[in-house]
Amino acid sequence: MFSAHWRIIALFFTHALAAGAIHTRIPDLQELIGLTEGQLGLVLIGQPLGALSMFLFSSAIVERFGPRRMILWLLPIVVITAALATVLLNPIALFVLLALNGVGFSLTNIAMNVEADRVEAATSARVMNTCHGAWSIGFLLTSLLGATMRGLHVAPAMHLWALAPVLIGLIVFVVLPMPNMPPRPHTGGAVKKLAWPTWATMGLVAFGLGAGLTEGASRAWSIIYLRDAFDVAPFIESLALPALLLSMAGGRLVADRFIDRYGPVRVARSLSALAVLGMLAIVLAPNAYAALAGFLAVGIGICVLFPLMLSAAARLGDRPASQNVAATTLIFQLVNLGAPVLIGSVAEGFGVRMAFAMLIPLLVLTVAMAGQLRPKD
Repeated sequence: MFSAHWRIIALFFTHALAAGAIHTRIPDLQELIGLTEGQLGLVLIGQPLGALSMFLFSSAIVERFGPRRMILWLLPIVVITAALATVLLNPIALFVLLALNGVGFSLTNIAMNVEADRVEAATSARVMNTCHGAWSIGFLLTSLLGATMRGLHVAPAMHLWALAPVLIGLIVFVVLPMPNMPPRPHTGGAVKKLAWPTWATMGLVAFGLGAGLTEGASRAWSIIYLRDAFDVAPFIESLALPALLLSMAGGRLVADRFIDRYGPVRVARSLSALAVLGMLAIVLAPNAYAALAGFLAVGIGICVLFPLMLSAAARLGDRPASQNVAATTLIFQLVNLGAPVLIGSVAEGFGVRMAFAMLIPLLVLTVAMAGQLRPKD
């Protein structure tokens, strides 16, 4: 009924619904278990640790079983572990469940990005950025649903257990009929067990790092920045994150046609330059509305930089696409793991405005490294 093009877009949307469901209920789980902020921070490390533990091995696993089978088996685990976390109210149990959730998330994340690249290779039509736009919309919708459930005082267990069969049914509906796309040709030999980074993947990480850190910092600190820097109503403060997410989603949904017309390098340089200007507007904003305009510009500026990084990694051609995607994602996530601590320390010592200012040189580096996206011979 659906083409491979639309089915992979639907998969990204479904993945976001499944992966994002638990995030809005973390504060409720903290209260139900009775965790302090420090204890919660230690427990939440379980998810990134579970994800990072799989990135080195993910290429061999995906190549062995195929993206479709991996997603069909493991994405339901993401849903089930989130639901179990609402009834196994114990810090150790929550840590373990989040680690398993991270394993399922990381493997399905690699698998669906590899599958998106295979669809691009088989159909000669760009779809990666549209896929990530669909993911952004799915994440925004599941976040809004979670916020609504909290506002209506619906218990986390009722919310996530009622959602579980719906999500698993949607996963089966989207993934089961997916065709098996052939891998992108490469010049390397057999798939190695560990996807170690190469100089080429490190160069791509240098390109994408500014966008990743900017997105993470904006998600965590944008509302706090407006609250601390300006005397405005809480409703105005709360618009910062939706402004970023909506502009990112909109930019991703329309970006592929511009990349086809102007090429990835020119689009990346133009957008990353816009992100620099947007970040300058945030840092120098005289009022909350100028800051909101800055977040809108930043969202458009960084919207496709991460998908372009992954797409370029898949197209390197020196070894299987899954290895380069996994290696690039591994280094990217390792660097991002320590970013919240660094940004939080700067914000505590010098203010959130200076924490955002610290990101400007990294966005300038993105402009300079855009040439890494140029297709290799």
